[in-house]
Amino acid sequence: MRLRTLILAAASAVAIASPALAQELTAITGGRVLTGSSVIENGTVVIQNGRVVSVGSGAAPSGARVIDARGKVVSPGFVAVDSGLGGSEVSSVGGSDDLSNSANSISASFDVSYGLDPWSFTLPVARLGGITRAIVMPSHAGGGGGGHSHDDSDFAGVGHAGLQSPGLFAGQAAIIHLAEGTDILVKPRVAMVAPFGEAGAGIVGGARGAQFTQFKETLAEVRLYARNKAAYDRAGLRELSLSRADLEALIPVANGDMPLIVTVRRAADIQQVLRLAREEGVKVILDGAEEAWLVADQIASAGVPVLLNPISNLPGNLETRAARMQNAAALNAAGVVIAIKGNEGSIHRAREARYNAGNAVSHGLPYEAAIAALTVNPARIFGMSGQFGELRAGAAADVVVWSGDPLEPLSLAETIFVNGQEQAPTSRQFLLRDRYRDGGEGAMPPAYTR
Repeated sequence: MRLRTLILAAASAVAIASPALAQELTAITGGRVLTGSSVIENGTVVIQNGRVVSVGSGAAPSGARVIDARGKVVSPGFVAVDSGLGGSEVSSVGGSDDLSNSANSISASFDVSYGLDPWSFTLPVARLGGITRAIVMPSHAGGGGGGHSHDDSDFAGVGHAGLQSPGLFAGQAAIIHLAEGTDILVKPRVAMVAPFGEAGAGIVGGARGAQFTQFKETLAEVRLYARNKAAYDRAGLRELSLSRADLEALIPVANGDMPLIVTVRRAADIQQVLRLAREEGVKVILDGAEEAWLVADQIASAGVPVLLNPISNLPGNLETRAARMQNAAALNAAGVVIAIKGNEGSIHRAREARYNAGNAVSHGLPYEAAIAALTVNPARIFGMSGQFGELRAGAAADVVVWSGDPLEPLSLAETIFVNGQEQAPTSRQFLLRDRYRDGGEGAMPPAYTR
């Protein structure tokens, strides 16, 4: 009887915890509403069924649960870009890191979405920092994406079976949400990732020109394969330098349908990447781009967006001689669509993206542009405009009520909704703190007597 009672109670809890919360009509009233593209004073945000119903200045609808946000700020949930959330727990523990791959037969076809862990301890921590979505990217040479940076030689290796080794491509990024639950994947394979500049040159032998040549030859092979799949199947096509899986994965890139995230820093390298994109008809997204302000007009003219960390301002090597804190402001002023990153791969320090945005504001980036760089711009860059990252009718109800200005480090995310479901304001760290501080159940071994 006791077991049956527990089972029924658990089933009831599940029924209440998911559909009921998602269906509830909720109105957040009286706050300063940052929609992502505008500001509404004393605004009202109404959500139901996982979506934003309306945003304006009217009263709460009859029968709605009301959250009083007077004196507070309401914003869309922030989007972590160039992130490893859900894909890596501890970067130095190989078994917990599913963002790195060195097999020469699986490079472009490496899909990080299959390694995502919805129970990752990192997700609630990031969520408490107001992050409700993330673009998860594979780790690669010279990049801070995924979980951690790598030296340019990290992926060196010897090829076999005629395949590229190491490959030019790190794999494919995915979009996730950070709601509690067992399925965090929003969309897999949203972009391909590749290092250029010094890191990319190191992969192919040391010279930048060699990488560009190999990249162009690789795309030529992909297009040859796409036109002659039947011949490939009967071994009637010349030997190619990529596996079939990698060739298939690169067809959308070669066709200009899937964006290529290019990690690049030096202004001269950025110019060459823009030239390559024009010549090959490839859609690119610049990642890093510390010297981008030097060629901001060219980037804007090409319509290429940039993922950047605005506090990267030290010339750590010859690729970042001109790094400066005004990079974000200069790119925005030129008309470039920018998204602001967190620190150290945006896993354990993902919440610091909003601090970085605040620093960018203090160095000339307009406040509204900084909010956009954390919300609407990432959605726009990755083809999800209007679906999340913005408080507008029909968008996913990712809503955060802040105690104050979200770009102020002392402000807290007091109430967090993801897909219309209110999230528990806790994390493993808080649970451990409370367990041992309060001497609750499990604080001591069962046989221990005080």
